[in-house]
Formats: sequence, C-alpha cells, structure tokens
Amino acid sequence: MEVIQQTGAVVAVLALLLLTLWWLRKRGLTSVTLGRKTAARRLESLERLPLGPQHALHLVRMGGSALLISSSSAGCALIHRAPWQEIDGSKAAE
Repeated sequence: MEVIQQTGAVVAVLALLLLTLWWLRKRGLTSVTLGRKTAARRLESLERLPLGPQHALHLVRMGGSALLISSSSAGCALIHRAPWQEIDGSKAAE
C-alpha cells in the first residue's frame, strides 16, 4: 500500500511539473522545446554597459548587423550600426 502512495506522489509531481512547463511555454516565458528543434535566433543581446542608475549602452546583434543602442528613462536611441563581421573580426584579433 505504501509503494502505491509513493508512486502516486511521484506521478502527481511529474504531472504538475509538465503542466507548469506547458503553461509557461504558452505564456512565452520559457523556451523549453520538449524534443522539438527551435529556429535559429536572429536577435541576440551581446553586452550591456551600465552608465548610471537609469542609463546604459547595449550591444545587440540582429542578423548580420551589430547595433549600439542607448537606453534611458526617456527612451532608447540607435547610436551606431555596423556589419556583424566588423565587430566579430575585432574580437578575434585581440
């Protein structure tokens, strides 16, 4: 009888875990694929440099481009755009 209760508890916990993962994935809060392949990411945050409590610089890769973006409480602005190979090549030279 005790083995059945323990097995039931394990099955209930696993079912609750799968239900939670399904709910989070449905809301877009996780990228668990459960065996399926995901598409290649086209947008990637590379670095963040905080300049103050509400100011920062962000280096973002979007496809074949690198973007330098400033963010503040007033909003965001594009500072510089360059080909990704230009940025990636300078890292390899160091």
